[in-house]
Amino acid sequence: MRPIHFVALLLLVGGLSACGEDFTMLAPPSQKNAADFYQTPEDFQQAIFGVYDALQQRGTFNMGYWIAGEMRSDNTDAGDDVTGLAAQLAALDTFDELPTNDYALAIWADSYRGVARANVILARLPAADLPADLKAQYEGEALFLRSLFYYYLAQIFCNIPLILDETTTPDQPVNQVPASEVYAQLIQDLTRAEELLPVRYPQGQEGRATKGAAATLLAKVYLIVGDRGRAAIVLRRIIDNYGYQLVPDYANLWGPENENNPESIFEVQYKAGGFGEGSPFVDQFVPWSTATGGQTGNRPTLDMQQAYEEGDLRFMISMDTSYVDADGETQQARYIKKYISQPFALFDAENNFIVFRYADVLLMLAEALGESPEAYALINQVRQRAGLPPIGPDTPGTFEDKLLHERRVELAFENHRWFDLLRFGRAMDVMQAKGFRPKQCFPIPQREIDVSHGVLQQNPEHE
Repeated sequence: MRPIHFVALLLLVGGLSACGEDFTMLAPPSQKNAADFYQTPEDFQQAIFGVYDALQQRGTFNMGYWIAGEMRSDNTDAGDDVTGLAAQLAALDTFDELPTNDYALAIWADSYRGVARANVILARLPAADLPADLKAQYEGEALFLRSLFYYYLAQIFCNIPLILDETTTPDQPVNQVPASEVYAQLIQDLTRAEELLPVRYPQGQEGRATKGAAATLLAKVYLIVGDRGRAAIVLRRIIDNYGYQLVPDYANLWGPENENNPESIFEVQYKAGGFGEGSPFVDQFVPWSTATGGQTGNRPTLDMQQAYEEGDLRFMISMDTSYVDADGETQQARYIKKYISQPFALFDAENNFIVFRYADVLLMLAEALGESPEAYALINQVRQRAGLPPIGPDTPGTFEDKLLHERRVELAFENHRWFDLLRFGRAMDVMQAKGFRPKQCFPIPQREIDVSHGVLQQNPEHE
């Protein structure tokens, strides 16, 4: 069942945590909010749904995170349109962006909007008169969601403000820290979140953060900082205790009818129908649309097409190279198929966005273990579903090459590729081989630097 109550309440909470124009986008809550809100379980439930709502912003999963996770990599490009605002999108694709880039600013602002909303909840919970189980759940959800925003901010911008308290004044001090300090905080917060969160929720509340979601992000952070031993412990806990499994047919991962399936660990929930909660991916990714004529701002590259082995069942489910237009003519174009459905209206489709799923867990455990019979067995679970033969030590290439390839085709267009390349230490080499002059970090938005009065410093790559 779709979490109808969850989606409906999102409509009520857009203004609960106001956001100003200062460099962190974290304005203090209004006096009315401070006096009248954060009193009852219902207040906190609406507030936590406001944090989930921040996952749907233009700068987060609606657009910003696929720009950073896919288009920045060798998986997709910005398409043929490089005019107007699309020129700024194309600049991010080719590593030619300026600190004034509007898309980078949206990622920064909307991610910190989510951080701000989570911080208010975490500040108000200790004094709240709530049942102990609800207080624990809301703390766990807020910690997980704040960690998710910070994971993307640190991966994308590298050196960022780490704000852990409710903002009570526009002049509240903020310190810019390296990504390593952010990851240390995320390990602490996600460990706590996993302890507090339930394994699952009652029917109708699908889409809320669980132990599995917190543990998956925790394992990913451990891999980023190079602690493979602790990553393996967490990943085995997910496999042994949290009840996920691979969906037998890869095609049954995608489409509104397959949402929140047994492989799914965390999805951003969308609801079409004119509520302002629909997803934009159909209109963004396909070369045709009844509403827009198609945009394809996240177009698979030829290199991505050629990455699939012959006979890989994932290829025609994930992408295609042609379509039939309204006149019945076949047109040649590469496009993403994972998010296709019939939109209710422009940018108003039913498709959720899968953030984490069980196949990622299996492949991360293989990464944590390193080359070994068990690691190959984990990879081959994923390959078997794709209709491919097993690989092993005698298969050409290094273990990391084979694992990175498998992650690429299994998780294509799910916002993992650029961050995988960074974690494996391959981003610069891969993109240089494609003719680019890559940069690891996005520029800190110039507006944020200007209004910080010297607090924020630009990333050295963009000075």
